[in-house]
Amino acid sequence: MEYTGALVGLGNPGNRFAGTRHNLGFAFVDFVLGHARGAGQVEALNGGRFQCDLWRLRMKGLPGLWLAAKPLTMMNASGHCVQPLLAWHKIAPARLVVAHDELDIPPGELRYKFGGGNAGHNGLASICEQLGTPDFGRLRIGIGRPPHKGDVINWVLGRPDAEDARRMEDAMPAALAVFLAAASGDTAKAARLARSAGAPAA
Repeated sequence: MEYTGALVGLGNPGNRFAGTRHNLGFAFVDFVLGHARGAGQVEALNGGRFQCDLWRLRMKGLPGLWLAAKPLTMMNASGHCVQPLLAWHKIAPARLVVAHDELDIPPGELRYKFGGGNAGHNGLASICEQLGTPDFGRLRIGIGRPPHKGDVINWVLGRPDAEDARRMEDAMPAALAVFLAAASGDTAKAARLARSAGAPAA
C-alpha cells in the first residue's frame, strides 16, 4: 500500500509520562485520530516491528493516505522507530511531519518549520541522526521555559498547571490546521497559520 506521508508525535510511553509537557506530540496525534474518526477514517495497525503505536488515516483536507505513529522507544531514541517506519513504507523524509514540545515557545503557541536545527530536543536529534537528514517538517507546540534555569528535565517531564494545560489543549485545532497545510505541501501557509495561533491580541 502506498502512503503519501507520515505524522509522528513525540513522547515517552507509559502511565508515568502521560500528560507531561514532553508528551505533547502524543497528545497531538491523539487529537488528530479523534478528529479523523469523526470526519474521516482511522485503522489501527500493528506497529510492533517499528516499536510504535501505528494507525492508517484518511480525512478531509489530508492528501492521500497517511500513517500516524507514536514511538514506544522513549523520546531520546525516537529515530530508531522513525527511520525503519519510513524506509519500510517507502516514505521520503520530506513527507514526514513530527509534532513535538518546544521550550522556546510560550505555552499554547505554535510554530512550523521544515528542516533546520533541533534546539537541543533529543527526540529530533535522534530522528535526524537515524534518517541522515534534518529535512522534514516540525510542528512545534510551545511549553515555555521553566522559571528557574537548570530545571529543564523536571520541567519537560512534569505536568503543566491548569492554565498552561488549557492553553495547550486549546491549541490543538489550530495545530491540526497547520498539519493539514504542511501535509498539502504548503510550508508557507503552515508557518503562517502556526504563528497566528495563540498569538496575543493586537
